Amino acid sequence: MHKIIFATNNGHKADEIRAMLPGDFEIVTLKDAGLNIDIPEPHDTLEENAREKSATIYKLTGQDCFGEDTGLEVEALNGEPGVKSARYAGEQRDFDANIHKLLNNLKGKSSRKARFRTVVSLMLGGKEHQFEGICNGTIIENGRGSDGFGYDPVFVPENENRTFAEMTLDEKNQYSHRSKAVSQLIQFLITKIN
Repeated sequence: MHKIIFATNNGHKADEIRAMLPGDFEIVTLKDAGLNIDIPEPHDTLEENAREKSATIYKLTGQDCFGEDTGLEVEALNGEPGVKSARYAGEQRDFDANIHKLLNNLKGKSSRKARFRTVVSLMLGGKEHQFEGICNGTIIENGRGSDGFGYDPVFVPENENRTFAEMTLDEKNQYSHRSKAVSQLIQFLITKIN
């Protein structure tokens, strides 16, 4: 069993990734690892924020770990909220407020095109490796569904008519940006560790 620390306090993200992992890997969150830390996301890119998380945990523990940063990039808003997705409506990370602000900012815009983008930064044996996943879709005018988290109720992936919040975890993982990045991470780990 190869244990890897996932530099997150978000149980939803950890569950999404655990659902994809083969049995010889164990993902532990910061809380599981006994790390009471909230790693800042001070940078202007997803790549740098993901690296900040993995590098911080590697420095603290010396153990293999990964961090990720995800942004919702909306075409009509010049890529907003992007790297500020979790804090779009303020530092309190209130996703209802974030969705409200997003839908307000999209009023009167003809394009509703958007994409979720995830960057994963893996620290393995002290070396960093990055993986990217993208899911294209559109923002609907009113939220639907009760599963998922974040912007899931207003995001419909390409070739679907349901929002992420209307899908099961397995269904979401067939489309999701995070699952695409994590699939690359898993393939890389399998070749490196086995």
